[in-house]
Amino acid sequence: MKHAILAAALILAAASTTQAADPANGKMIYDMNCVVCHGVGGHPVLPAAPSFAKGERLMQPDTMLIESIENGKNVMPAFLGILRRQEIRDVIAYLRTLHR
Repeated sequence: MKHAILAAALILAAASTTQAADPANGKMIYDMNCVVCHGVGGHPVLPAAPSFAKGERLMQPDTMLIESIENGKNVMPAFLGILRRQEIRDVIAYLRTLHR
């Protein structure tokens, strides 16, 4: 019983430090950092960039997308130290609004 209470308390503490993702903020960050290659509305400018408008790569879990953004992928530069983790979550939330 003690272990269950401790586990629940740890989960609540971790959850309280993470804000919900903000797609509106994600769009502003995307427009400043990503649109040059990934294009307006997720329609890529570079041939090798995924089309977020078509949902490419967005079926991956957030953890994989965060890792790609933080560490870079192929010709995409790393954004670790440039964007905070919450900002990256915001961008991912925005990207998920593009494909419907």
